[in-house]
Amino acid sequence: MSKLVVRAFTISLDGYGAGPEQSLENPLGKGGEELHRWFVDTPTFRAMTGQEGGTTGIDEDFAARSFENLGAWILGRNMFGPVRGPWPDHSWKGWWGDTPPYHVPVFVLTHHARPAIEMEGGTTFHFVTDGIDSALRQAREAAGGKDVRVGGGVATIQQYLRRRLIDEMHIAVSPILLGSGESLFAGIDLVALGYGVGERVYSPNAIHFMVTKLG
Repeated sequence: MSKLVVRAFTISLDGYGAGPEQSLENPLGKGGEELHRWFVDTPTFRAMTGQEGGTTGIDEDFAARSFENLGAWILGRNMFGPVRGPWPDHSWKGWWGDTPPYHVPVFVLTHHARPAIEMEGGTTFHFVTDGIDSALRQAREAAGGKDVRVGGGVATIQQYLRRRLIDEMHIAVSPILLGSGESLFAGIDLVALGYGVGERVYSPNAIHFMVTKLG
């Protein structure tokens, strides 16, 4: 059965999923790149970026699992790029070059319409202007029974969490402090929403938690 999932989403020890002041130079905000030390040395990440090798073990196990059985993604606009407001033109096509790492349809939440962009490798970006329910409906249809992954950012995950629409989350906690930025669980009572912690696994670079919807 298709699930709505969050996978390989990393937060700092003080709870931030991105640093402050996102820009073209700092896609994850200031200090945000440090969150993903556990991920960047895995064979999964290196293959995504056209590199060979990598370190196997716990982190690679979770990295590889994060791409299993995915039929579509949902992203907030900030995860697609740093452009704000109306699109000035259609030149920006994402952070990832001509061959993004998704290889399935991706539904980008935005307030400003834009034609779909078909990229190399099977990724097509669709821009959804009528809210999270519409994005989820379209993503499920496109996924064809496979899972739909909410890739972020923080605000997008929070919207789906508050509606109790997310079935499970893999959260990696990186042993760094950001001090400020976008706090993933600010104002969210996971217990009241009916979520609980299941699997937890420790690696030298992160603690991996599986948070699942109960009942």
